[in-house]
Amino acid sequence: MFEALSEKLTGVFDRLTRRGALNESDVDEALREVRVALLEADVALPVARDFIATVREQAVGAQVLKSVTPGQMVVKVVHDALVEALGGTGEGLNLAAQPPAVLLMVGLQGSGKTTSTAKLALRLQVRENKRALMASLDTRRPAAQQQLAVLGEQTGVETLNIVPGEPPLAIAKRALQTAKLGGFDVLLLDSAGRLHIDDELMNEIVAVRDATRPIETLLVADAMTGQDAVTIAEAFKARTGVTGIFLTRVDGDARGGAALSMRAVTGCPIKFIGVGEKSDAIEPFHPERIAGRILGMGDVVGLVEKAAETIEREEAEKLARKMQKGEFSLDDFDQQLQQLEKMGGIGGIAGLLPGVKNIQKQMANANVDDRTILRQRAILSSMTPRERQKPDLIKASRKRRIAAGSGTSVADVNRLLKQHQEMGRLMKQMGKLGKKGLMRSGLGALFGAGGGNPMAGGMQGGFPPVGGPGGPKR
Repeated sequence: MFEALSEKLTGVFDRLTRRGALNESDVDEALREVRVALLEADVALPVARDFIATVREQAVGAQVLKSVTPGQMVVKVVHDALVEALGGTGEGLNLAAQPPAVLLMVGLQGSGKTTSTAKLALRLQVRENKRALMASLDTRRPAAQQQLAVLGEQTGVETLNIVPGEPPLAIAKRALQTAKLGGFDVLLLDSAGRLHIDDELMNEIVAVRDATRPIETLLVADAMTGQDAVTIAEAFKARTGVTGIFLTRVDGDARGGAALSMRAVTGCPIKFIGVGEKSDAIEPFHPERIAGRILGMGDVVGLVEKAAETIEREEAEKLARKMQKGEFSLDDFDQQLQQLEKMGGIGGIAGLLPGVKNIQKQMANANVDDRTILRQRAILSSMTPRERQKPDLIKASRKRRIAAGSGTSVADVNRLLKQHQEMGRLMKQMGKLGKKGLMRSGLGALFGAGGGNPMAGGMQGGFPPVGGPGGPKR
């Protein structure tokens, strides 16, 4: 999300920050480019116009133009304005109600409402320790109720049993009664959708809302619908009293204008974004972090959180002890690759790092992507346990066998072994630095932290640690 906008804005600000002094015309020229970038990213025209007016008012002030670093000050003004446009401080889900707290999911057909309901329910159970019940009110779309039941089985979230022929309002009332009697903390109602907004749909949702009194009414909207999403949001806000927005398919939308526009036009906070197909591919929406990603500043807090979710503390400390002794086997290497996959792969991590534009270019030039990890893990799995513990055993004939077994070439095997040797050398150096050295390393060594990178052909700069004392913990 925001990939195209981020690329254009970072280009504008790179040129701006390289200049020593700025005058009013320099700022105006940069803001014209920013305006074009916003419009190309599908930001609604009134929103783009108001955004530029707000930024210009602050950016041409004496405090900015006479600053020691005026270019960076303009970037800060734009960053702060983006944070404000995206909602200021992030607003979490409101569950302050007598259990069960009712969450009503609304939106058009095809927006991802049913899968988003299951994702949110799973997150509430796993992260918030809330017992959730899901109920489908969609009696018109074929197999809609069965779809939610299947998702419930897959995620381990309970769903209301299906009664054929029961109308939506009756289902909602039965679901609320079941949730009360069953001691559930949260009830998620997956309402019906239509291909377009009509009175029948709105009247049905209003009736359900009045009968169940939801603490939150979340509009599920597809980020890829662009400016149409704004029209949809306005209509639902006016008729159903939407309290928040859940943006889906964010990972497939490189423009991201819908997020800026919907927040500005409706005044409703974006509370969650869907970032993939998996049942846990959901993130809370943090305006400041998103603004940082747009301007290429990264989201280090998000990266640390992602690491904390996937890394076992005991395993990290065990690896740290080995590193301090200068020990790093191919089994340890494989474990680091597995952790990288759990964190969303190379692309998932790169998107959260400062200077993402340059990092992605370097990786593209070096042909480094998630397939690199798959190839390397295939090579490692084709080795015997003894070979992974004692890489020196791997000579010509063994290399040919490993290459054949993994569907790669001997050159690929050699490359992996060379990378492992380089990482082992780095681990010994980091061991000498003590805990602070280890905290700065871990997975960073995979990408050449502080030196040439065998994986990326010398790409400089490292990824944050995936383990080690003092690092992220569960």
